[in-house]
Amino acid sequence: MKYQKIPEATIRRLSRYSRCLEEMEEKGEKVVSSAQLANKCIVNAAQVRKDLAYFGEFGIRGVGYYVRDLLNNIKKILGSNKEWRMALIGVGNLGSSLLAYKDFLKQNYTIVAAFDIDPPKVIGRVSEKLGKPVEVFHINRIKEVTKERKIEIGLIATPPSEAQSVANLLVEAEVRGILNFAPAQITVPEGFVVKDVFFTIILDNLAYLLSN
Repeated sequence: MKYQKIPEATIRRLSRYSRCLEEMEEKGEKVVSSAQLANKCIVNAAQVRKDLAYFGEFGIRGVGYYVRDLLNNIKKILGSNKEWRMALIGVGNLGSSLLAYKDFLKQNYTIVAAFDIDPPKVIGRVSEKLGKPVEVFHINRIKEVTKERKIEIGLIATPPSEAQSVANLLVEAEVRGILNFAPAQITVPEGFVVKDVFFTIILDNLAYLLSN
């Protein structure tokens, strides 16, 4: 089922609910009320009920939500109930940190290949993730490797001057999802999706709040 016109803030909160429910399941908790889930996720209970109501009825009146069932339903809505195969482009300081970020695996996001333009990195730089090294290829092999490894998401961690050209390569390789860590605006054709992670914008927002 495809859900239309869902506020982006709701999707962000669903992700938060998912993390909270995972923690509850790990602790062996079976049932949770909207008030309990709201308290744990630092929102209000009415917001939890409104967010979930976009997608159907999941609770039982007088009981609440079964933790495992609600978690599975939210993961299905988010698409995080399947493995997402990712490629990293740019194996510098930030790229190396992303390769070592083990929560990707926990949430079904797997970096299955990395790319760089610097030959020494291509020859020798791999990252051990649960015993599995990530191969680093030269950037000119991106189309071949992404097709071979069924890559669906590209992570751009290059200098800003290279971000658009890398995005163009990902589009040519039919990688439809792009997470851009480079501090540069990039554009893609219709049918492709870009999300930006600009740390300085977040810091500017924090600095503004602290200053006011």
